[in-house]
Amino acid sequence: MKKLTFWEKVFLWFLGIKPWAIALAEKPSKIKEFVMSKVFLLCALISVLALTLIFVFLLINGLPAIREIGLFNFLLGREWAPLNRPPSYGILPMIMGSIYMTLGAIVVGVPIGIFTAVFLAFVCPRKLYVVLKPAVNLLAGIPSVIYGFFGMVVIVPFVGRISVALTGGGTGSSIFAVALLLGIMILPTVINISEAAIRAVPSSYYEGALALGSSPIHSIFFVVVPAAKSGIFASVILGVGRAIGETMAVVMVAGNQPRMPIHLLRGARSMTANIVMEMGYASGLHRDALVATGIVLFVFIFVINVVFTLVTRKRK
Repeated sequence: MKKLTFWEKVFLWFLGIKPWAIALAEKPSKIKEFVMSKVFLLCALISVLALTLIFVFLLINGLPAIREIGLFNFLLGREWAPLNRPPSYGILPMIMGSIYMTLGAIVVGVPIGIFTAVFLAFVCPRKLYVVLKPAVNLLAGIPSVIYGFFGMVVIVPFVGRISVALTGGGTGSSIFAVALLLGIMILPTVINISEAAIRAVPSSYYEGALALGSSPIHSIFFVVVPAAKSGIFASVILGVGRAIGETMAVVMVAGNQPRMPIHLLRGARSMTANIVMEMGYASGLHRDALVATGIVLFVFIFVINVVFTLVTRKRK
């Protein structure tokens, strides 16, 4: 399109057409950029709006319950018995259950994930890499209910035999079983992000360490891995977010007793499991207390994401 003359611009302005529209008319390629920028802005606003609406919904429905129950009674109460008279709405057992399960997943999944990432980045032969890498990615796409079914059929009986041998009893549905299962579920996150962080380290670090006389293993774990620690830590944070927010697999494996965790080989209940198991029949204050549990879980996830943002910003 030819460039508009001064008088043509004046005429278009007189008709009410804005200057930016005139500029776009002169450069058709700018139209696409302008439209797509507005589309991206709209998508971002929709995401922020959705998050805001969820948060507002939780506050409107959960804060009255916290106010009625009492903040300390709600957060530090050791008994969850909504059907008793009078009812009890203490979620400390679920908070501790979620924390123990998440810590167990970290202990199980993080070392395996980091070592696997190092293997894929430095040691793995090319022919084996083209098989292992898609397999790791496939783990991320398996539905939670399939993981839960695997836990019920394989992990729970295995843990049950360990429990009988060590304590003389137990069904296998326990914190330890959940830790093993969640440790497997966070592996794709830890492996993929850690591998990307390790590969982002300049090769001169590794080569320089070798030139100074270090062995390959020493160069990897004392030079390359420390240089990639920000990315590795970010992978751990995202894995923690996956573990603490998991629901269906935990419900199928944990045993779901709303009591204070007393032993790794005994059952417990997480906050997510508590919500999904009782929301279907809850009403009144009981329902509002479950929504308030969602507020606590939201705060946990928010803190995890803030830490992740700070870590990635520091890395940049």
